Amino acid sequence: MRSLNEGADDYIVKPFGVMELISRIKAVLRRAAPQQEPSELRCGVIAMDVDRHTVTSAGIDVTLTNKEFALLRCLLSSPEIVFTREKLLDIVWDVSYFGDTRTMDAHIRSLRQKLGPGAALIGTVRGVGYKLDPAGDTRKA
Repeated sequence: MRSLNEGADDYIVKPFGVMELISRIKAVLRRAAPQQEPSELRCGVIAMDVDRHTVTSAGIDVTLTNKEFALLRCLLSSPEIVFTREKLLDIVWDVSYFGDTRTMDAHIRSLRQKLGPGAALIGTVRGVGYKLDPAGDTRKA
């Protein structure tokens, strides 16, 4: 019992049957399985279908580059969470990217232009980074 209090997922006492061991392993693997990400993400007038790789803003189709799509997907996945430029570079470009964080600013600017009315949802948190704000115009934050 002490091992459960210390953080163990399960335990089994000797002697045990192989089928019981396999069943307990399968149960732990089911609990540890990654959560399925929704195929459709929405915030305000912005809608993204991850499976179809499409984006609409106020009902109008928006064509994005792969990096812009990944950037918007990251923001849509966690609305109201502030992402630093470095964190977004790590997520979208991969940790091996050694570019300037102003690259992120250029991609955000391009993304805002393409989103039209949805651009107001991408907020700038001065000196920190960016967030998606369902409340609306946070660009001057």
